[in-house]
Amino acid sequence: MEESKYLLFLGCVIPYRIASYEISARKVLDKLGVKSVEMPEFNCCGFPLDPINHDMMLTLAARNLCLAERQDLNIMTLCNGCFGILNHVNRELKESKNLRTKVNTYLKEIDLEFKGTIAIKHLIHVLAQDIGLAKIKETVEKPLNPLRVAQHIGCHVVRPAKYIGFDDPESPLILKSLIEATGASCLNYQDEMECCGAPIIGIDDKISLQLANEKLDHVMAVGAEALITVCPFCHMMYDLNQPRIERAFDRKFGIPVLHYPQLLGLAMGISPDELGFEQLRVNAATILANNV
Repeated sequence: MEESKYLLFLGCVIPYRIASYEISARKVLDKLGVKSVEMPEFNCCGFPLDPINHDMMLTLAARNLCLAERQDLNIMTLCNGCFGILNHVNRELKESKNLRTKVNTYLKEIDLEFKGTIAIKHLIHVLAQDIGLAKIKETVEKPLNPLRVAQHIGCHVVRPAKYIGFDDPESPLILKSLIEATGASCLNYQDEMECCGAPIIGIDDKISLQLANEKLDHVMAVGAEALITVCPFCHMMYDLNQPRIERAFDRKFGIPVLHYPQLLGLAMGISPDELGFEQLRVNAATILANNV
């Protein structure tokens, strides 16, 4: 299995609503010599169905895992939710013979069988662990100092700890180290690990927007010039919904929200147009004026 070759799992949201994340990720991966293989036959990761139909969730996730096993390639995801479900199901099926037998009964109807031969990695795991900070720093042509940013890592790439197996789930360093590899400073702020609110926006948008409002308030309080995300749902909460939050709470934030590969791409000398900056809802002109 090639270390620099991964099956790219885009999930449902990124291709249709957050193309800038995919565009910028492909650009930086290409510059780092990482080959992403297309996965045209993938289906939903299963996340939206759990716990409504747990068996269906397991089967949908397992089908994706089987497609990767056929190609003998580890899966790389850009979405925290997709990573969380696929990694969780992969671990559970490997560890439980009874569950594996049950799911394989379903998969047999479509001529597939889960064998447990591949791993699931999020983009930041590939960057920090497989490629390494040293190589990333070698590709930096325009260090982003003195840019000051804050991170929002999201819920599913470091939690639950028993399924992830590295970093501190309450005070993770993986994204901060990747941010600092670009030359930018990553600031600490209050309630840094709080959820963005996206999982409940369809149930109670007032609570959801309140959570995001509080997060943006804390980010602004420490003087961050941008918020860095690695999850499409978190990105939508802080970027797409930022004008809505401002109206709801009579606030004015104007905090640009960048995908991490957009930040890294700038440091690599890739143009903003190639990184999808024009697709951001909150204008990042000030950052670009000072760092391009």
